[in-house]
Amino acid sequence: MSKILIVEDETIIRNALRKLLERNQYEVSEAPSVKEATSKFQLKDFDLIVSDLRLPGAPGTDLIKLAGDTPVLIMTSYASLRSAVDSMRMGAVDYIAKPFDHDEMVNAVKRVIGKAKAANKASGGSIPASTAIAGMIGSSDVMQDLYNRIHKVAPTNATVLIHGETGTGKELVARALHEESSRNNHLMISVNCAAIPDTLIESELFGYEKGAFTGAATNREGLVAAADGGTLFLDEIGELPLEAQARLLRVLQEGEVRPLGAVESRKVDVRLVAATHRDLRKLSKEGKFREDLYFRINVVQLELPPLRERGRDIINIAESLLQRYCAQFGKPQLKLSSSAMDAIMSYGWPGNVRELENAMQRAVILCEDSTEIGGHLLSIDMDNSDLDDNTGSSVFEPARLASRTGGVAPAASEDLSLEDYFQRFVLEHQDSMSETELARKLGVSRKCLWERRQRLGIPRTKSSGALSSAK
Repeated sequence: MSKILIVEDETIIRNALRKLLERNQYEVSEAPSVKEATSKFQLKDFDLIVSDLRLPGAPGTDLIKLAGDTPVLIMTSYASLRSAVDSMRMGAVDYIAKPFDHDEMVNAVKRVIGKAKAANKASGGSIPASTAIAGMIGSSDVMQDLYNRIHKVAPTNATVLIHGETGTGKELVARALHEESSRNNHLMISVNCAAIPDTLIESELFGYEKGAFTGAATNREGLVAAADGGTLFLDEIGELPLEAQARLLRVLQEGEVRPLGAVESRKVDVRLVAATHRDLRKLSKEGKFREDLYFRINVVQLELPPLRERGRDIINIAESLLQRYCAQFGKPQLKLSSSAMDAIMSYGWPGNVRELENAMQRAVILCEDSTEIGGHLLSIDMDNSDLDDNTGSSVFEPARLASRTGGVAPAASEDLSLEDYFQRFVLEHQDSMSETELARKLGVSRKCLWERRQRLGIPRTKSSGALSSAK
């Protein structure tokens, strides 16, 4: 049983955390300050220390040096994100923003403890260290898991479905699968299915015979045949028309392709790697994607994490891009200011790495300082990263909390969970505060507030919406 020390001065949060972790089979000790934690316990005896950043007396970051090899997870609010970045520079293993839900905390604890134990075993030689993928930057747990899966599946001929948001690097993963396979001495053909008109996609993929249609003056080999012996990467496969899906299914099942207008088929040996940001299972149920093709291509699925879920990887990627663009534009090597780091870590990056590339390139071009990039140069529209104030309560489910309590928030008690604390605060103050004020008091962004409202089923009231508009 792993041992965890909680250092938190707020009794409600400390008790809620202790009960949560004990329910998940951890042995938990607690202290309200750094002074009591160090006088009462031997920090090296714990597998993890979870500490609030702001504590009476000394800050939680003091535990980083005092704890030695014991990892320290810092709890902070979005309002003090700069301090969180600084604490990670000082050696904190990670940080988690308050308020957080139970699953978020448990997953963070499991991740940190698991990583620490794996590192100890790896240093003993029983577990080899993961090898990074060319062109991909990141050492977070989710990326390490991705690297490991790529290394496992690449040497096989298994069909792979890569799923991830736009800009997460799906083609880089496809390239890695090809380069680490026995097919790397043949071509990898990449096709963006969304970029080719429906009327041309079949002829592009499967080729055609002379006279197959008006304008077909000669025979033409398709991209599937061109990839013979190698890898065919179909990006945005969810955009492939149903007719082309049927032909692709035959390629996968029979290992042969028949050009448009041809009588005979040709044998091909092609490994398919497909990518999409869409839910293909849902599309197949709606009749927009062939179910038999979905099951055929979903042999191994690789999930690419969005940038906002990769922790410190974001800063590492930004610094790498900064170095690249400084060299490209002939500028002296710049560094990121504290305000730039705060903006990068707090922004949601809906366009992921592609959007981050644009922001860093723009900042380098516009920068007139010879030493560092200021946060304003990133031109990140933090207001647009939040959701529109006009979002009405109709998008929410009925308020589960209000139905349980007759519309009254639960009373404070030592058994109050973090979720209940959030619900209580919102229900008590939403009639007198705007969404911006609520978010500020809770120490979260407006986007985070909206997402938690939606998940917990707490609708916006008309009065809070009116206050937001008035603001």
